[in-house]
Amino acid sequence: MLFLVRMDVNIPTTMPADDAAAIKATEKAYSQQLQRDGRWVHIWRVVGEYANYSVFDVASNDELHDILSGLPLFPYMTITVTPLAQHPSSIS
Repeated sequence: MLFLVRMDVNIPTTMPADDAAAIKATEKAYSQQLQRDGRWVHIWRVVGEYANYSVFDVASNDELHDILSGLPLFPYMTITVTPLAQHPSSIS
């Protein structure tokens, strides 16, 4: 199942810089592992924002929920999920 996910990050300005850096490093490692195993298919930065659009390929809604809620930055995110279906005009 394919999903388009927008993630907007809002780390509190009161968070110590070292704590924010540690969370970001853990987040990067987690997301890169999901990219390597094929579940996080694409990630694109939104220009001028601390946000991204990503495409996930997972077996179920529950699997996507588990992945997203496991993100270290999850408590500081607003997430929008859009399920995707094959377009009839697509050649792939």
